Amino acid sequence: MSAGTWGLAFAAAAGGIGTIAALVTVGPTRRWLVGILSGLSAAAGGATAILVLVGHGPVTVHLPQILPLAGVELNLDALGAVFVLAVAIVALPASIYGIGYTAHGLNRRSVQAMYPLFIVSLLLVPAAASVSTLLLLWEAMALTSLVLVAAEHRDRSEVREAAWWYGSMSHLSMIAILMALVVFAGHAPGETFEALRMSGRHLSSSTRSFVFVLSLVGFGTKAGVVPLHVWLPRAHPEAPSHVSALMSGAMVNLGIYGVLRVTWDLLGGGPIWWGITVLFVGVTSALFGILHALVARDLKRLLAYSTSENMGLILVAVGAAGIYSSSGNPMLAGVAITAALLHIVNHAAFKGLLFLGAGSVVAATGTRDLDRMGGLLARMPVTGAAFAVGSLAIMALPPFNGFVSEWLLLKSLVQGLPASSVAISVTMPIAVGAVALTGGLAAAAFAKAFGTGFLARPRSPQVEAAAEVGGTMQTGMVSLAVACLGLGLAPFALLDVLRRAGAALPSLWGGEPVRSVGVTLHTGGLTGSLSPLFIGGGLILLVVLIPVVLRLLGVAGRRRVAENWGSGRSLQTARMEYTATSFAEPLQRVFDDVLRPEFDLAVTHTAESRYYVEAVRYRVGIVDGFETHVYRPLIRVAKRWGEMSRWVQNGSIHRYLAYLFVALLIVLLVSQ
Repeated sequence: MSAGTWGLAFAAAAGGIGTIAALVTVGPTRRWLVGILSGLSAAAGGATAILVLVGHGPVTVHLPQILPLAGVELNLDALGAVFVLAVAIVALPASIYGIGYTAHGLNRRSVQAMYPLFIVSLLLVPAAASVSTLLLLWEAMALTSLVLVAAEHRDRSEVREAAWWYGSMSHLSMIAILMALVVFAGHAPGETFEALRMSGRHLSSSTRSFVFVLSLVGFGTKAGVVPLHVWLPRAHPEAPSHVSALMSGAMVNLGIYGVLRVTWDLLGGGPIWWGITVLFVGVTSALFGILHALVARDLKRLLAYSTSENMGLILVAVGAAGIYSSSGNPMLAGVAITAALLHIVNHAAFKGLLFLGAGSVVAATGTRDLDRMGGLLARMPVTGAAFAVGSLAIMALPPFNGFVSEWLLLKSLVQGLPASSVAISVTMPIAVGAVALTGGLAAAAFAKAFGTGFLARPRSPQVEAAAEVGGTMQTGMVSLAVACLGLGLAPFALLDVLRRAGAALPSLWGGEPVRSVGVTLHTGGLTGSLSPLFIGGGLILLVVLIPVVLRLLGVAGRRRVAENWGSGRSLQTARMEYTATSFAEPLQRVFDDVLRPEFDLAVTHTAESRYYVEAVRYRVGIVDGFETHVYRPLIRVAKRWGEMSRWVQNGSIHRYLAYLFVALLIVLLVSQ
């Protein structure tokens, strides 16, 4: 076997041994063994991906004995390897982090046994090379993650409801993917991806469009794109935080992988409206997600909605690439798809970091409510610094990694504006405006999250008594913070990797769209360049030099000590500070027509007289419009239909035989 084959085998074996260890061990031994073996599985998967991406060729495995008739087909090419690398980037630190995190009441056999299997399924989904193998691994990923989401279902009703939503939407995703791939395979000489690829371009336009739409629905549901996102802001907050990091930083990326693999690899691309559809789904997801993140009080819910936003940005890049490709501009399509692939890796790093930071806050304080936090930076300096790095990265500020991929995305969109194509002339200005607005709102959302959560004064006794988390949890966060900085300063190290991955999508690739000259990034045939290392180095040098210059000028010796956030007052209390709700309120007013907040004013009068007020309570609630106006009415209709159909099953054997007779007649009539 090749080194890559050994790597995949080791990753699967380490995960399997981790599950066995979780079932047979107890106490601290269980969480240490599961954490170490899961980390080894992730590391082996990441090493295999790197081997493929540096030019060692794809990793191919055929196991005919596992699945009857079809067997298991694995073929990890450069495109799949990018997604495996993204999984490994977040899975290894999350596994180390989980050693300490699961000590807080989550060292249960079911949780620990499912965690290694979840990682193995995440690593193997991008390597699937046949319809049956993909469906098997996809369902394994869905089931193991569902068990992990429901880890605390005995303790909180919110967890049970989140698991119900996640399980239902996972079924919807699986049905759509199954229908798309079965129809596709039915028109091909076999069910392997190679057979699908050979027949993809020869299908009728209606069949190709049917497969595209169902694939977008199925894989888009797993990616959490609007309006198929309703499970995401429920499941991610309720899952254990190291699992949330994997789901948000790794699992949702595989939805993007499915769209790319089926639409622009197996089908070989399509008409321009495919790209326009994907782009507008991305624009909707980005704007809807960041608006709800902006007004969220729950820290993990904020991060979950932010995941929909970032998946939207990636789909904007993918859709733009599809539009450019269909319009005969493969160079711009290559720049856009490079931005998408780079942002997938970057999102895995900074979103994994933010969820681990949120988990540390929850473990230390027992709350996810930003309105009850404050002052955590002084009490949890490592967590605070790590969360600050993740916040700056997701805001797309240099020198961190989100800046480079969003710069490439905007460049690909802006450069397409002077075009003769009507579709490009209409869609690209909308996309540029949406991406720019999303970036501004993301900055406000994470300024709120970090400012009200980690700065100022604590707003509850639990937060005031918070202390820094343990060493393994700190190690997981710091390693991802270093990854965010490293990917931001040296993105040119990934260019060859992304070039090989992009070349696996020939319908979206042309020439050398992004290249590096030294430490400077250049986009092929386009004006402008970027040197992240110089920008980051300059910013770091500026931060270091400011106190030195102040000391040389003698200013440092004349410092006055004043209370943080005091605004010149001699007395400062937590009640005088901005809460997360008040911070977001001005922007919420701007987007009231979209968010449609619910207001509630409760006035309590004294017992002696209604002319005297004892307390006034004002509450503002933001509900998800798609859940309220689309999904819940559908659920009510389904319930009524179920209640109406009860008369069908009344226990009469004669009626059941009549049903069979009518069904047989219908089959005979249809088959004539």
